[in-house]
Amino acid sequence: MGISGAVLVELMIDVGWLSLLLLVGKLLRAKILLFQKLFLPASIIAGFIGLFLGPYLLGSVVDFEIIPQSMLTTWASLPGILINIVFACLFLGFTIPSLRTIWREGGPQLCYGWTVGMGQYMVGVGITVILLGPLFGVPAFFGCLMEIGFSGGHGTAAGMREAFTQLGFPAGADLGLMSATVGVISAVVFGMVMINMAARRGYTKVIKSPEELSREKISGLIPEHKRQPGTIMTISPDALEPLAFHGAFVGVAILLGWYLLQGIQSLSAQTELDLFASFPLFPLAMIGGIVVQITCAKVGIAKYFDRKTYDRILGLALDFLVVSAIAAIKLDVFLAFFWPFAILMAVGLTWVIFATWFIAPRMLPGSWFERGITEYGMQTGVTALGLLLLRVADPQFETEAAESFGFKQIIYEPMMGGGFITASAPILIATFGVGSTYIVGAASILVALTVAYFSGWIRLSRN
Repeated sequence: MGISGAVLVELMIDVGWLSLLLLVGKLLRAKILLFQKLFLPASIIAGFIGLFLGPYLLGSVVDFEIIPQSMLTTWASLPGILINIVFACLFLGFTIPSLRTIWREGGPQLCYGWTVGMGQYMVGVGITVILLGPLFGVPAFFGCLMEIGFSGGHGTAAGMREAFTQLGFPAGADLGLMSATVGVISAVVFGMVMINMAARRGYTKVIKSPEELSREKISGLIPEHKRQPGTIMTISPDALEPLAFHGAFVGVAILLGWYLLQGIQSLSAQTELDLFASFPLFPLAMIGGIVVQITCAKVGIAKYFDRKTYDRILGLALDFLVVSAIAAIKLDVFLAFFWPFAILMAVGLTWVIFATWFIAPRMLPGSWFERGITEYGMQTGVTALGLLLLRVADPQFETEAAESFGFKQIIYEPMMGGGFITASAPILIATFGVGSTYIVGAASILVALTVAYFSGWIRLSRN
């Protein structure tokens, strides 16, 4: 067997271990009440099991590691690949509406989301320059870890590994993964607390008292009589396997993104600054997905796209991404930056919770709490957690919150929460300095607030 074959076999075994960890994580989620109450995804539970079985915890105690360092090295490289699949799938299978429709339905949510998301940079970089940098010697772009982990999530943090390495701060990716983990847990814990408070104070439009989620939501196991198809076959498997059909378009989207990145980097290399030398692929894979969706819609192929199938592909990549990313976190790096990281997380959570209670009711029309709690879940965890919190506050999606949030994401996602700004912010700060980038960020918030004000969305008191 040649070297390449041996490497592929080793990769297969490493992925097999990830599969085993995922199944154990799912079993624990279904059996342990604490995990159910926290709504922890099985992938996060599995990731921590892998972290425990590795050299940093079990290996340091008993001098025996079930998961060796060589396997962790492979796992550490997987998230940077899998995140491209996740972002390529984001807009495939969706009918992309006109900008007028997006603005009419999601304008207020977009202005609010931009204020909160960009505010994470303003707060994070600000506290870093004022306090964390002088005390702990961390670089100014250390403050970007808040938005990268909170709004971007595990995949975005993992995808930034090469950029942080080239910026001379390789610890950034591991700290970003811890930031994402803190964000996911905080999204659920503080989100449920705020829903209870809002219901008691009469801020919710639908529920008057907190309701229990269904048993299948809590345990993650769906009984037979409630199961629904996860995908729909749009082409005959006699000609081509439907999953292969959809997966092929994901591959094309990534391919387009890769060639686009090569072109941008080639042009950037001819400039003095060369800003795109360490720019990650995943935002451009998302652009590739949008190009594929629009092109296929024009030629009549998109009618054979099944969005549920793309959700399954995205979910598969994301689950393996999360478990491998958490399991491969370098705990020694995390402990070395514990205090500046802890302060940054505390400040970040304070900002997002403040925005939910004091800015959302004065900026979001209609069902402000339902809109605000959805944004809170997304800005600290992931989009799915935002929708989970919304389902608790608005079980049947009776308010306009879900629709406005969805339209907002179409514009917001390519820029923030893992988009171009998320990927480029540390690079821009390192290249142009804090002053100019901070002014641009603050100006963008001012623009969002100005637009919201003249559109009649801002009020001086809670509605």
